[in-house]
Amino acid sequence: QVQLVESGGGLVQAGGSLRLSCAASGNIFNINTMGWYRQAPGKQRELVATITNGGSTNYADSVKGRFTISRDNARNTMYLQMNSLKPEDTAVYYCKVVRGFINVYWGQGTQVTVSS
Repeated sequence: QVQLVESGGGLVQAGGSLRLSCAASGNIFNINTMGWYRQAPGKQRELVATITNGGSTNYADSVKGRFTISRDNARNTMYLQMNSLKPEDTAVYYCKVVRGFINVYWGQGTQVTVSS
């Protein structure tokens, strides 16, 4: 099992910044891709950004140029730096890790609210 704990969410004005963290613990060997997803009220969960253990990144078009995903393998922690936040970024943000290319784990989510 892998346990994921997210932190860093909160309320911010449009144009502001937040940094989310996702700390992994437990059976963390062979963690491959890590990623951030978000779910707004009444909408499906959507991909925000992913990063492989080699550092390759992928972003949703809606966040390109504003968000940056990174990971510290030594600390087993992933980050999402969110700049130039917009009200439409308001959602619950979840971290996800894939271990051994098969096992998928989700965090409990952290609320991000952007006021206009």
